[in-house]
Amino acid sequence: MSEGPQKVRIRAHYERFPATVKGAFVLRGMDRDPHQVRLRAARVVDVAGAGSRPIALVPAVIDVAPHLDFFVPFEFAITELTSGWYGLECEIEIDGVPGAERPGKRFPVAWARATTRRGTLPVGRAVAPAGGPKVHLQQVDLAVDCAKLGFSAEEPVDVRLVADGERLATVDEEFDPDTGRGKLTTYPAMRTHAALRIEVRVQGKPRSEPASVDLKLP
Repeated sequence: MSEGPQKVRIRAHYERFPATVKGAFVLRGMDRDPHQVRLRAARVVDVAGAGSRPIALVPAVIDVAPHLDFFVPFEFAITELTSGWYGLECEIEIDGVPGAERPGKRFPVAWARATTRRGTLPVGRAVAPAGGPKVHLQQVDLAVDCAKLGFSAEEPVDVRLVADGERLATVDEEFDPDTGRGKLTTYPAMRTHAALRIEVRVQGKPRSEPASVDLKLP
């Protein structure tokens, strides 16, 4: 949100239990001034865009002191969540300015082990989309809750995993400009998928023609 990160930092710490997630939003004043924060609502958001569920939270007005942490506890059930990756989102106002924050790491609700593919797919190829840098594709690691592609490039690129023509939802993207190393994490490849395609596009041009590599799933 605009201005929020400079005034108040919002984090989320939590622990997962078999049926619930318990934790707290942590508000910390980042400058020398006190700030008033209105916590309006919180929810669990599906990374793939399948919707969200509210977190039971009493709306609160909090006076956040400089450089001190203020904890707002929360708890929600995960038994009703479908398989997927989720993040936390809260609606807030900082000194009357509304916005939304997505603090904390994303977490998975696991798929049944028999439904996802697992293993390692060596790639070891270099591709270059038109007008873009050469990208070295290393390997795809298939796990029960995600697929991870390692790559390296001279600059950030738009990398996607596509299974049987359907793009796998992105969970996380990493790129270190100092080393040129990157990692893409997506939803897992399913047993119903037969083939995986790696697509590389110039960043900022999502409709451009990609360079691609096709792989057969184990």
